Amino acid sequence: MRSDRGGRESLIDRVGSQLPSPFAGDQEAAWIEVIRKMDEVYADLLRYETDLEDKNAALEEAQAFISSVIESVSDILIVCDRHGSILQVNPAAVRLLGDSAGTLLHRSLTDLVDPADRARIDALLQAQCPSEISNLEIRFVTERGLSDLYAINGATRCDPAGHRLGAVLTGRPIGELRRAYEALHAAHSELQHAQRQLVEQEKMASLGRLVAGVAHELNNPISFIYGNIHTLDRYRDRMSAYLGAIHRGAEPAEIERLRRDLKIDALLADYGSLIEGTLEGAMRVADVVKNLRRLSFPKSGESLRVDVDRVVRTAVRWAARAKPHHVDFAFEIAPELAILGNEGQFHQIIVNLVDNALDAVRGQSAPRIEIAARRGGDQIVITVSDNGAGLPDGLIDKIFEPFFTTKPVGEGTGLGLWISYGIAREHGGTLAAANRNGGGAVFTLALPAA
Repeated sequence: MRSDRGGRESLIDRVGSQLPSPFAGDQEAAWIEVIRKMDEVYADLLRYETDLEDKNAALEEAQAFISSVIESVSDILIVCDRHGSILQVNPAAVRLLGDSAGTLLHRSLTDLVDPADRARIDALLQAQCPSEISNLEIRFVTERGLSDLYAINGATRCDPAGHRLGAVLTGRPIGELRRAYEALHAAHSELQHAQRQLVEQEKMASLGRLVAGVAHELNNPISFIYGNIHTLDRYRDRMSAYLGAIHRGAEPAEIERLRRDLKIDALLADYGSLIEGTLEGAMRVADVVKNLRRLSFPKSGESLRVDVDRVVRTAVRWAARAKPHHVDFAFEIAPELAILGNEGQFHQIIVNLVDNALDAVRGQSAPRIEIAARRGGDQIVITVSDNGAGLPDGLIDKIFEPFFTTKPVGEGTGLGLWISYGIAREHGGTLAAANRNGGGAVFTLALPAA
């Protein structure tokens, strides 16, 4: 038979050679079988010993790795049993508490914290499994006195059966966290303040464009109303003189002379056109005021039927009159189009798009802006196109981002298109930008049809 472990003879070889002669026949075979089994058990024991040595080496390596990780952690780590006796601490905890690891072992955790915080530590030690991580703020008793406030995360240790074994505490000085939070909070507050300022600037810019357009829109009717009233005032003086002569009983010849000199017949003929012109001007002023009232925002969530043609033409007219240069406008609006939404916000989108188009065609030899509107399924699609230089390559995806603008410093806040994009989304629609094949840019607004 073969040898085992470095050439050693097997039990069968050694014992079989020493059997006395009486163990012949069946008895000898039985003994040989017993010895063979013993040999197999011995070989298994040797193999198990080798496997156990390999597993012990792997376990020691894993334990060394875990220990090195625990020692490298900058946060404090304290492990204790169910009674609060410390079982393990890491170097960070040793440095904090000012004692050696051996001295800290088996000491009560409650003795190492501020007496005011011991009730919370006791509650953590008595928590049942499984439990959520507890967040505590406590101070430790060190050889230098009470420590700074620490932010502690505490968790209950349990065995596989769910029985409570103790607790694990990790934490770091809360001053460090608080300083980081305060710095973050300060930066966030400054950002919010800057954003509010820019949004207010954009609102004021939109209001300025609106006021400029309204001022130009009101200027003509108010001008000829003023002129007509001034003329009617002169006519009143002449008519008073003529009627005064009649009432005092003047001679017919004098009355006829006054009628010719004061041009009473022409005055009476001009009354009708003066009154009609004044009424027309007043009606145009009333229409402007009515449009302004429609632009006031309704209650939150309220949607009304909005006439697309009327609002688009009003917005274009007001936006164009706020710009000094002349632009050729072309309209292609299908009849009886209406959207469901907020008229004031819809007007704001069109004004922003037309205002950007007006800036884009500035400097062109024949500036032209085309506004089209049509129905597409359940939506009304409105396009504003220009023959300007178009949108720069690679910037189309950024054009609706807040504070992004291609205008020179001082001419734009970068919020107009962002606000318009948000309004379109709130109405259940979309706003997109692209370059036209023939040059220039086109903005496409799609909103739910009424």
